[in-house]
Amino acid sequence: MRSSLPDFPWDALAPFGESARKHPLGIIDLSQGTPVDPTPEFIQSRFRESSNSPRYPVTAGTAELRDAIKSWAINHLGASGDFDVLPLIGSKELVAWLPTIVEAKKVLIPEVAYPTYNVGAIIGSAQAIPVPIDASAWPVADFAWINSPSNPTGQVHTDQEITEAIAWSRKNEAILVSDECYLDFGDSAHGRSLLSISEGNNKNLLAVHSLSKRSSMAGYRGALLIGDSNLISNIREFRKHAGMMVPLPVQNAMVVALGDEKHVQEQRDRYNNRRSLLAPALQRAGFTIEYSNAGLYIWCTRNEDAWTSVAWLAELGILATPGSFYGAKGASHIRVALTATDAQISDAVERIESAVK
Repeated sequence: MRSSLPDFPWDALAPFGESARKHPLGIIDLSQGTPVDPTPEFIQSRFRESSNSPRYPVTAGTAELRDAIKSWAINHLGASGDFDVLPLIGSKELVAWLPTIVEAKKVLIPEVAYPTYNVGAIIGSAQAIPVPIDASAWPVADFAWINSPSNPTGQVHTDQEITEAIAWSRKNEAILVSDECYLDFGDSAHGRSLLSISEGNNKNLLAVHSLSKRSSMAGYRGALLIGDSNLISNIREFRKHAGMMVPLPVQNAMVVALGDEKHVQEQRDRYNNRRSLLAPALQRAGFTIEYSNAGLYIWCTRNEDAWTSVAWLAELGILATPGSFYGAKGASHIRVALTATDAQISDAVERIESAVK
């Protein structure tokens, strides 16, 4: 019998959301990283053109999509050597189910981390072990997650840190999975893919990418897995039996999204501009910002209980996420998402600055 799943963390945040909604000007929800900017029209158009889809899609993806992912992995990520690809129904389902699929026994997760890494271990009846970034200190295990840029902290792993994680994988013959869903959103720091550092030896290495934030396609549920051909072959067979198929209209939309970088640059600029406005306001309110040099979030602290910071912002009609959702080491931090409109971010800045004058 597996351990009980934890309470869904955002349920605990609901009362603070109700408090924020009582603000005379309404709530500004900066608690969840759900995109608010429109899906680019050329992606919507390809989706609409594919809406007549009476047949079951193929789990492995269409030939056109597989080719698009492979080309993108080589040209954009710097992947080399032998590797395979697989479309996903969003990255979260892969994170939640991968330890089960590969029958992992011990899963290493970052000390401050996306909660679904732990949930995936629980679903697979595996032991989840929080570890620091320094892989030289990691215990023996058969599976490990790294996440760069990090959710929630925005920290970017150095090449050396990734190299040490690869060395750990080789030494232990363990699966190493790099969650790179925020890789395209560098600001003062820019990450590199695991597959660009592996020097073409991709044995036991996997990289996960998502179009949810990159292309504002969260509602489409389109993501991709790239890496070790043998691992992906086994994962694909499991998914075929389980009926895990990306709908054909979504697959076709993914093709055109992966073929264009202009819209990604525009979206990156939006998020970075929002960070440049909101971060100084939080600092003037007494918050110290840590990392936050990539990704979609500001990770900050006033050296108080996270819920105290959340409550202070809720009084201003602003909802943020307590760092305790991401592990015990986040207990005095909050995560502030940049996934709000430009107007809402400007409003949040005004509210914070008015409160600290």
